Amino acid sequence: MAGIPGLLFLLLLLFLLLLCAVGQGSPSSAHWKPTWPAYRLPVVLPQSTLHLAKPDFGAEAKLEVSSSCGPQCHKGTPLPTYEEVKQYLSYETLYANGSRTETRVGIYVLSSGVGESPGKSRRKRQIYGYDSRFSIFGKDFLLNYPFSTSVKLSTGCTGTLVAEKHVLTAAHCIHDGKTYVKGTQKLRVGFLKPKFKDGGRGANNSSSAVPEKMKFQWIRVKRTHVPKGWIKGNANDIGMDYDYALLELKKPHKRKYMKIGVSPSAKQLPGGRIHFSGYDNDRPGNLVYRFCDVKDETYDLLYQQCDAQPGASGSGVYVRMWKRQQQKWERKIIGIFSGHQWVDMNGSPQDFNVAVRITPLKYAQICYWIKGNYLDCREG
Repeated sequence: MAGIPGLLFLLLLLFLLLLCAVGQGSPSSAHWKPTWPAYRLPVVLPQSTLHLAKPDFGAEAKLEVSSSCGPQCHKGTPLPTYEEVKQYLSYETLYANGSRTETRVGIYVLSSGVGESPGKSRRKRQIYGYDSRFSIFGKDFLLNYPFSTSVKLSTGCTGTLVAEKHVLTAAHCIHDGKTYVKGTQKLRVGFLKPKFKDGGRGANNSSSAVPEKMKFQWIRVKRTHVPKGWIKGNANDIGMDYDYALLELKKPHKRKYMKIGVSPSAKQLPGGRIHFSGYDNDRPGNLVYRFCDVKDETYDLLYQQCDAQPGASGSGVYVRMWKRQQQKWERKIIGIFSGHQWVDMNGSPQDFNVAVRITPLKYAQICYWIKGNYLDCREG
């Protein structure tokens, strides 16, 4: 009888492996790997920059966004025109001194299939049945990749390290669609680090420098970029499609970061699953990891039921796939966890958590914000 639990575990493991093989395998190859697709990427370049008046930073920070426009609502919305897409991808830049600019962009080799839609708010829940989140404990995990790429914003959200000085997050974490939230002018990004009992690292006696718990070390933000598609009045409340922002830190963070990538279709994702880690408010001080299946998708959004709470907004949604050129496995950020939507499924309301997909156009824009050179943004 003692061997039965072990046998059940082996049978379960075999079942999961067979399930993955059915979901991902190719009948023509026993060694098929979920591979990052190759994309023909557009180019998004600045055309002109205008100076704007300083904002009042009067908005209350909202750690969640909700909308009632579901997949069918999005899919049924007419595609925007070329001029509308240029308007949505134009962006505001906020600097640490409070000054602000608007940059208008041009788009070249435009990809088709960009869809937008309106949305309305409704009270939400974000835990589906049994809570399947995992709190990550111990510096050996928290300080190692990929969990070490998750950072906390001083406004209460989560962000992900995507370059030496850049953090990707949700736009609503710093801007409510009308103006910037309180605290954005002095925005900081927090990195979990060990807290030593003796208050320092330089003690000669190793026993006095045993990590007691983790603490946040903060770095100020130099500037932020928010697409105009998020800012109400420009995109006519198109919902979550442009709920993303990039933060540039005042100094390098010196950690391994996770690159961004163009979001494959849900069918191309390994096991049809996504992963993300965030600082959920109901578990203060804890980094919380989760993974789940994608239930539906539109061109701009991924619909899933990963358990999440306010505070996880802005988390980078990632997958691990095979990089054919380098012959290695690589994780990439393919979306940003935004919030919640109630969806009418055949007359019955159903709720989903939503991630904003990094489309080819969004990749080109975010990559340019990071690199400052479109030639470095030709591979998604």
